[in-house]
Amino acid sequence: MKILVAVKRVIDYNVKIRIKSDHSGVETANVKMSMNPFDEIAVEEAVRLKEAGIATEVIAVSCGLTQSQETLRTAMAIGADRGILLETEVELQPLAVAKLLKAIVDKEQPDLIFLGKQAIDDDSNQTGQMLAALLNLPQATFASKVQVSDGKVTVTREVDGGLETLSLTLPAVITTDLRLNEPRYATLPNIMKAKKKPLEILKPEDLGVDIAPRMKTLKVMEPPTRKAGVMVPDIKTLIEKLKNEAKVI
Repeated sequence: MKILVAVKRVIDYNVKIRIKSDHSGVETANVKMSMNPFDEIAVEEAVRLKEAGIATEVIAVSCGLTQSQETLRTAMAIGADRGILLETEVELQPLAVAKLLKAIVDKEQPDLIFLGKQAIDDDSNQTGQMLAALLNLPQATFASKVQVSDGKVTVTREVDGGLETLSLTLPAVITTDLRLNEPRYATLPNIMKAKKKPLEILKPEDLGVDIAPRMKTLKVMEPPTRKAGVMVPDIKTLIEKLKNEAKVI
């Protein structure tokens, strides 16, 4: 069984985000970058399936700048067998990423596709669902438990009302949630081994995929600073302030 895992290079979750002076986006120059945390969980789950003897190969795929090779090397240090980089300078939106991943799925024919449920930079939570739709494959999002057997995958997913269990026929698309697993740290020997693993670099035009942006960012602004709260002595005063000052009732 072959597993394909999509990984994204994002600003590290420990870094405080800064807006560019021209308000065109967020500052990425000289900023620490790392693999999207939800994608780390996806890689870990794929590697665990390989270690359990269920999967035979794990392929990590990333879309974006040349520096995304570092992210793929991290995935290979965790346990992926090889990497594929779809290299482009264009700012990729979820639909473009889904189209690129579809082209790779058509080429590699994996039995299972893992993605993080969302990226922590744009928080779109769209790519996995769009990919499943483009491939016309069953999907399970926000997975907190994954079991594969007899050509099917059983996924426990987190929903507003609690937990839901789905049974999907393979091939299928799964997006991973926080409680699925705890990713391992890449050891130094594995980091060194990852440097020797194969990494294929492709261009979107090689795959005949249109990645032109469908949306335009007009302006990026800091959220307004919240005002300090006010203590009131009683309910009557609270209602008066809500009515006369906040004007919400």
